[in-house]
Amino acid sequence: MTTTLHLVRHATHGAVSTTLAGRASGVRLSAEGHAQAARLARRFAGASVAAVLASPRERAQETAAPIAAALGLNLVTRPALDEIDIGEWQGRAFADLAGQDLWKRWNAARAWVRPPGGETMAELQARLVAEALALRAAWPDSALVLVSHAEPIRAVLLHALGLSADAWSRIEVAPASVSTVALDDWGARVVALNEAPPP
Repeated sequence: MTTTLHLVRHATHGAVSTTLAGRASGVRLSAEGHAQAARLARRFAGASVAAVLASPRERAQETAAPIAAALGLNLVTRPALDEIDIGEWQGRAFADLAGQDLWKRWNAARAWVRPPGGETMAELQARLVAEALALRAAWPDSALVLVSHAEPIRAVLLHALGLSADAWSRIEVAPASVSTVALDDWGARVVALNEAPPP
């Protein structure tokens, strides 16, 4: 039996390209982001999906809600789908972090280097792989929509591809993109990667 996970990155917000939002509260979708969420809802409308699950962050909830509504499903919040914990870097501008030695080391070896007060990419990957296996056990032979963040989605994809978490920069996970992983008795297969919703 195969469980299919449609991994959806939340739609865009105003600071998506300038600020490391992390787990900060109050980060909500922009007007463009709401339009992207509507396109995602149209993309999944009519699909055979057993559940829509999302990170507790507002931007993920706002992306997932139209998808769940289009499918006639209740939105389920799953804490394990939360963004990577970046500790003291939360809310910092990328430009401010660029010159820091620890920031450079984290981007070179995210599996092992810990953000101050946060979690490593290896810890994130362990969390997400455990969640994927739990979802497969709960929804065997089903398709699920999981709305999360770039790093958690990368963590699942890298694991499925047999790559180190340090290979994060090799995979693009754009806002409102859909990547699909199939889980079965043979392991995990990446079926689609970074697909944009139709216009």
